[in-house]
Amino acid sequence: MSIRPLQDRVVLRMTEAEEKTQGGIILSGSAKEKPEVAEVIEVGAGTSDVTMEVSKGDKVLISKYAGTNVKLDGEEYIIVKMEDILAVVE
Repeated sequence: MSIRPLQDRVVLRMTEAEEKTQGGIILSGSAKEKPEVAEVIEVGAGTSDVTMEVSKGDKVLISKYAGTNVKLDGEEYIIVKMEDILAVVE
């Protein structure tokens, strides 16, 4: 089964939270921050007002509390509007 987003929506898969700080300290499960970087899985067609500026496979930075979480075939995804994507990570 696949997800095809409509209009100005984008389907993302969140990246894993960092296990270790830059200084080498290993973080416990509760100390990890929610990741804000995600991989674009599918992109909607856009609307007459919104041009889609990302493509499948891009790594993006999203607003912290944006989107709707969905679970499909054991995978967790988040569906956001294009306006909730802040930047492309290169």
